[in-house]
Amino acid sequence: MPVAASLQMRSAPLFAAIAPILILLVAPAAQALSKRDAAGVQAIDQRMAAAEKRYRDALVKIGNNDPTGVPESNAALEDMEDAVDACVKQKGCQVGQQLAAYKRLLKLNADADAAQADSDDDDPMNPDPDHAGDVGLAADVPEAARAASLLDDRSHRFDKMVQYNPAVQAGIRRWLTDMRGSLIQSYENYAYMRQLMWPSYERAGLPEALLFGIMAKESNGKVHVTSRAGAAGPMQFMYATGLRFGLGPDATGFDTRYDPHAAAEASAAYLNERMGELNRSIEMALAAYNGGEGRALRVYNGSGGRGFWDADVYNQFPAETRDYVPMVIAAAWLFLHPKKYGLTFPKVETRPAQLRLQQPSSIYELTICLGNAGTREGFMRALRNLNPRYQSDSWLPAGTSLNATTQIAGLYSRHCINGPRAQLAKQLVMSDPTTAIVRTGPLTTLPVSPPAGLVGAPAGPGPGAGSAVATSAMQTPAAPAPRKTPREHRVARGDTLVSIAQRYSCDTKSLAKANGIKGPRYAVHAGQRLTLSGCRQ
Repeated sequence: MPVAASLQMRSAPLFAAIAPILILLVAPAAQALSKRDAAGVQAIDQRMAAAEKRYRDALVKIGNNDPTGVPESNAALEDMEDAVDACVKQKGCQVGQQLAAYKRLLKLNADADAAQADSDDDDPMNPDPDHAGDVGLAADVPEAARAASLLDDRSHRFDKMVQYNPAVQAGIRRWLTDMRGSLIQSYENYAYMRQLMWPSYERAGLPEALLFGIMAKESNGKVHVTSRAGAAGPMQFMYATGLRFGLGPDATGFDTRYDPHAAAEASAAYLNERMGELNRSIEMALAAYNGGEGRALRVYNGSGGRGFWDADVYNQFPAETRDYVPMVIAAAWLFLHPKKYGLTFPKVETRPAQLRLQQPSSIYELTICLGNAGTREGFMRALRNLNPRYQSDSWLPAGTSLNATTQIAGLYSRHCINGPRAQLAKQLVMSDPTTAIVRTGPLTTLPVSPPAGLVGAPAGPGPGAGSAVATSAMQTPAAPAPRKTPREHRVARGDTLVSIAQRYSCDTKSLAKANGIKGPRYAVHAGQRLTLSGCRQ
């Protein structure tokens, strides 16, 4: 988010909250301040001045493309908010003077953003997006690079040959209308994983746009997606194909098809292999990716090497593949040329950092306490994509290191260790909806007497009988005997040692020791049987 936009979003609710107080500022002080109040006002003024200087220094860093500039500016804004809040509570403090700093910064950044709007790069990830993936046609580059370089060729030969035919245009139309939200979401998700995925394509001589196009169409950048056919992960590898390219269960039982780095590496290798068989045709390689390599090779050989758009070739692929190929190319095209279509991809703060948990937590709990911080949907998807081995609701022990960003790590320190938001997040994730049901004992149905005067109406029960029934209904049944904890537990998918220990009131380290499980990961796998030693009985 542009710095000025962030400042405007922060300042709007602040101005609204203190508007009634500003009315009082026009009146002169009714009495002289005490020494204590004067010292308090002076301290607030110093805090605001320091925050303003910190913010201006951050702007210099941003102008120099220093990645620490944005988080530093956010922290400075929070310092200013705290100073204004303290001023509201401090007798004699002139809130209007404190807000003057906000106004100065709004003007400063409104001018900067106006100038930047005309000079922004098409793609925030690349200084020159139209040529971001230029690949030379040297003899030693992989076969894929010879064809893939057309995607980014300065003469745009690929535009005329394949990439901008009516089928691709229709794909672009779909991405920009009904599927615009999915395209933006794919870009945001990819931005967080870029450092994990792009190097594999770069080493293979493949353009980044092709990686983005495949990922957008396959999974929208959601690492844990699994199709009905069994394809899994951000690049949607089938199990058997994944095994051929190094994907599948590792020593801990984790399926590496869900790992963005491993999946991108396997995808690049797969495409290079297909390119070598299919005359370096991007379209045919994509058809193989979706419709099966055996089918693509048979169609290619049977046609005498004709291209994907030849009617005899095109019609031999299923409807899904005929849709898939132009949609991938369309997403790649928009990745390279967004400005041409009035498309603005969001700027995402993605500088990587390690987040070390100070106390047990889960991704769900972190998602709540981190908040949105200027993003559209918060950080759950980013945390899941960067840490694919963990389920959202799995409890992670203190000391666990998570892949994150500098922004997420900063928000964690500010909001997730102590304070009201941390307490609220813990309360929400620990809430048990079944405890909302109040149980007062079994209900007793009372007989219904007919209205008085009806012929043949039976005599209703007297007061004593009625009282006896009421008394019986109000009696509380005997409490059931406490349920004993089983002697062992079979690990289900999504279980962690910490969640199992919490379920049976065990000490995690004792449970790990009893079952020969070593820290700090305490890895367990589905189907494993654990002896519940030292747990509540």
